[in-house]
Amino acid sequence: MTAVPAAPAVPAAPAAPAAPAAPAAPAQIVDRCARLTRPALREAVGRLHPWVGEMAAYSFGWCDVGGAPVTAPGGKGLRQALAVLGAEIAGAPPETGVPAAVAVELVHAFSLLHDDIMDGDPVRRSRPAVWRAYGTGPAVLAGDALFALAVDTLATSAGGVEGVRLLSAALGDLVRGQADDLLFAGRPWTGPRRVRSTEYRHMAEGKTGSLLGCSLALGALVAGASPAVVAGLDRAGRQAGVAFQIADDVLGTWGDPAVTGKPVHGDLRERKKTLPVVSALESGRPAARRLAALLEADGDVARAAELAEEAGGRAAALAVARRCRASALSELDRIRAPARPARDLRALLDGVVVRSQ
Repeated sequence: MTAVPAAPAVPAAPAAPAAPAAPAAPAQIVDRCARLTRPALREAVGRLHPWVGEMAAYSFGWCDVGGAPVTAPGGKGLRQALAVLGAEIAGAPPETGVPAAVAVELVHAFSLLHDDIMDGDPVRRSRPAVWRAYGTGPAVLAGDALFALAVDTLATSAGGVEGVRLLSAALGDLVRGQADDLLFAGRPWTGPRRVRSTEYRHMAEGKTGSLLGCSLALGALVAGASPAVVAGLDRAGRQAGVAFQIADDVLGTWGDPAVTGKPVHGDLRERKKTLPVVSALESGRPAARRLAALLEADGDVARAAELAEEAGGRAAALAVARRCRASALSELDRIRAPARPARDLRALLDGVVVRSQ
């Protein structure tokens, strides 16, 4: 029997280059980091006095008044996500950033408890604020306990003294920003004592940017990053924080209460000098003059929101948010962050601006 000759081998086609991984959505990034951080955060809160721990758990959406477990809306989780990404940007495994993530999440919760008291906000995430649910004094105590717990968490982590020092500096800036925000409410809408947009940006960097910068920087610090990388991430987070605060202002003026969890036009009712309104008043447009007269007369807040948009306040504020995002990304480029955490951080920053449009 004649053998059939084997067919000549056909050279294999060169493998197609692997397609780059699709960027994760902001919610996926936050969820990934939250799932990593949540057990340690719950363990830390579990070390508090039971009553104080219940108030803390209520603020995180884990229980109702009285301690019955529930699944209520929690925070955005942005700060803990930034801490985990900071560790990854430093080249470490994500779990390295967990102590920093727990610390900044505790500090953020502490600041919100006190913020709601200072601003008189009765609602937080579609539920009674802690001070309305438990009383003002207990809410202050719970905030103090969260702050102390954050410092203890960080002091016993790899960051140690340097981490506490970084957190302390950020908190000093946060207090200054919060003080300016409270003082702005008592200043006039027009005239030489009016709040300027430059003052607003300085306030927002302290009130919001300081903790976002600290979140990124602490994650990198506990992962052993160089001082230059830590400082660059701190600057990036501060710029992102200004963009985040502007987005909050836009949502606070025009957002859907079903989404924001706060009453519509609440910032205008409280006479807050938010960037959309400040920018509208600086525009020089006819609507700006009508807006100033309405605000000085404590007129209808819904009409004030309409005039602020007509005067270009919303568009101007979002333009500033986009510039701050670009500045944050420039800092990221300068430190040559690894591809995946850099991509995730870019997605989070994109989400900050897009959510308010």
